[in-house]
Amino acid sequence: MKRFMTLLYGVISYVVFLGALVYLIGFLNGFLVPKGIDDGDAVPLAQGVLIDVGLILLFALQHTVMARPWFKSWSKRVLPETIERSTFVLLAGVTLLVLFWQWRPLPGIVWHVDSAGWIYTIYGLQALGWGLVLLSTFLINHFELFGLQQVYLHWRRRQPMPPTFRLPWLYRLVRHPLMLGFLVAFWSVPHMTQGHLIFTLAMTAYIFVGIYFEERDLVRTFGKQYSEYQQATPMIVPMPRREPVSPSSA
Repeated sequence: MKRFMTLLYGVISYVVFLGALVYLIGFLNGFLVPKGIDDGDAVPLAQGVLIDVGLILLFALQHTVMARPWFKSWSKRVLPETIERSTFVLLAGVTLLVLFWQWRPLPGIVWHVDSAGWIYTIYGLQALGWGLVLLSTFLINHFELFGLQQVYLHWRRRQPMPPTFRLPWLYRLVRHPLMLGFLVAFWSVPHMTQGHLIFTLAMTAYIFVGIYFEERDLVRTFGKQYSEYQQATPMIVPMPRREPVSPSSA
C-alpha cells in the first residue's frame, strides 16, 4: 500500500504540473481558459508590476532552490528520496496556478500585428517553441524529469540507474533546447501587452539565471565532460560546433 500511495502521489504531481503547463499556453494566448494574461480589471502600472514580478519570483525561487543539490540533500531528512522529484514538480505546478490566479492584467499595448499572414506565422513559431519544449523533455527522459520514473521504479522495487552524460540529437546543437523552446514560445506573440511583456521579460531573465545555476551543478557532477561540452556547443542559439563532443547520442 505504501508503494502504491507513492506511485499515486507521483502521478497526481505529474497531472497537476502538466495541467498547469497546458493552462499556461492558454493563459498566454487568452483562449480556452477561464482567465488569460490580459483578462480582469486593470490596476495601476506600479501595482501591477510589483505583484506580477513578485509572482514570477515566487515561481523562480521555488524552481531554483528546490533544484539545488544542497536542498535535495536537506530534503532527504524529511522526504523519501523517491518522491523528491515529484514534490518539486507538484510545487512547480502549484506556484504556476497561484500565478494564474493572482496575475494582475496590464492591457497597455506594446505591439500589435494586424496582418493575417504574420499572425499565422507568429503562432506557427509559438507552436514550434512548445513542440520543442515537449520534444526536449522526451530526449532527456520525460518520465524521469517529471518524477514518474522514480515512483514507478519504487513500486516495482527497482533501483534507478545513476546519471550518465549523453547528448541525444538536439543537445548536440544547443545545450538547452528545452529553454530555447520556452523562449521562442514566450516571445512569439502577435499582440503584446504591458503585462504580457513583463511576464516574458521576467521569465527570460529567470531562464538565463536558471541555466547558470544548472550548468554549475552539471560541471560538479560530470566534471571535464561537461566543461568540454560547454566549450564546444552553444547555450541557446544553434551555431556550428567549435570542436567535436565525445559522448554518444545513445
